[in-house]
Amino acid sequence: MFIPSAFAQGAAPAAEMSFMSFLPMIVIFVLFWFMLIRPQQKRAKEQQALLAALAKGDEVATSSGILGRITKVNEQYVTLEMADGVEILIQRAAVAARLEKGTIKNNK
Repeated sequence: MFIPSAFAQGAAPAAEMSFMSFLPMIVIFVLFWFMLIRPQQKRAKEQQALLAALAKGDEVATSSGILGRITKVNEQYVTLEMADGVEILIQRAAVAARLEKGTIKNNK
């Protein structure tokens, strides 16, 4: 009794590919772009500008947490003075942030 009625219903309507079926995917991509990709690109541009503007005498913090004053600037490397007479050579890309003048002096 149940089997013949199942066959009698006919085929299901074909699924239509329309704009409305892709709308949720498009909305998710737009949200992903504005919440993840765009801020990351903006941060990368700011970091590149920071590295390009490094100059002798700037006080910086490295990505490893070392604070120092720049004594020499090369295209790839920066020499930091951490204390009187103590200098280290680091890669330019290791500089994470520029500090305000006098920050290191106030923290000693």
